[in-house]
Amino acid sequence: MPTTPHDACFDAQDEEYTLPSMEALLAGTLALMTGYAQSARDCPHRPHMARKLVSNLFCLSAHPQLTPPMQIMVANLRTRWQLELENAAQAVAPEPGPTPLWHTAPASVH
Repeated sequence: MPTTPHDACFDAQDEEYTLPSMEALLAGTLALMTGYAQSARDCPHRPHMARKLVSNLFCLSAHPQLTPPMQIMVANLRTRWQLELENAAQAVAPEPGPTPLWHTAPASVH
């Protein structure tokens, strides 16, 4: 029984959903796309998010519950996200700098 007005308006089960696997994967992919779009360009997690998006889209493109036209569209999206993955990895990759020598070079060789 609700004890406060807030409890009367909010049921914990309102936020719980039971989705078929394809719909759950699609919902998770859309949420991940939103997170990617809202993250900073130099966020170190962007390549990981893009990699997961490519993986999810790959699974969706072969999912038997999707129609063939939808599978083709998802496969095309996967290709575009693959390019984004490559761009994101380059944006976050550190600039290669000179590596210090472990030993100093000799002044001359006899």
